[in-house]
Amino acid sequence: MSEEIKSKNVESKETEEKVESSPWYYFYSVGCGFCKKVDPIVDELISEGHDILKLDISNSENKKISDALKNEYKTQCGTPWFINTETGKSVCGFKEKNILLKWLAGEDIPTPPRPKGPIPKPPLHGASKKEENSWKKQYKKWLEENSHLPKTQTADEILARPRPKSEPPKPPIPNSTDEQFDEWVKVYDKWRDENSHLPNLQPGNIIVQRFKARTNMQQPSNSFTNNQDVRLQRLEQKMDKIIKHLGIN
Repeated sequence: MSEEIKSKNVESKETEEKVESSPWYYFYSVGCGFCKKVDPIVDELISEGHDILKLDISNSENKKISDALKNEYKTQCGTPWFINTETGKSVCGFKEKNILLKWLAGEDIPTPPRPKGPIPKPPLHGASKKEENSWKKQYKKWLEENSHLPKTQTADEILARPRPKSEPPKPPIPNSTDEQFDEWVKVYDKWRDENSHLPNLQPGNIIVQRFKARTNMQQPSNSFTNNQDVRLQRLEQKMDKIIKHLGIN
């Protein structure tokens, strides 16, 4: 047996032993921004004696463990995800150290407050005073209905943020041809030039490259299934998130 195979077998055995001995699981994924943010906190907790098992879900075996635990505890979460298998209590998303300590102790984690309805969409850059005043009334009503939320912004603070002059072009559909993608890039780049005051706007070809990469990752081996419409809708939602992430609100 080669040294490399021996090393892998030892690593696999050590992982199995940790899985059996530790009730605390931390599932993360490479490229996850919130995982990178919480990693130092997890490492600090481990250095303090908490035997947290860190599992990268890009590993197929770790993904199976994650899926099995989510099914067992009827929980849905992406990454980062923390689960205590002794108490069944879990934490979804980034949390500060004080919250993770509560999780480690098996305490109930308070559910973060949720908004009652979506925030009224701010008017476009260059909108008339009438439109801005109309939005302010809607936003004021939303604030009153959501007084339980912490760290809300005032209407003037929101209006002071960079806003697009017009709505961005709708994202291309996943099965677009190269010609259709090229046409979308032209339309998007024109919109981007007209909205150069917005931060973090990347060229259309970069967005399309990322979009295609995400599409390929989501595409199953048999592309023609009964779930094709569902996948299409999810991919369109992902494209919307990419555009929002680039600074378009």
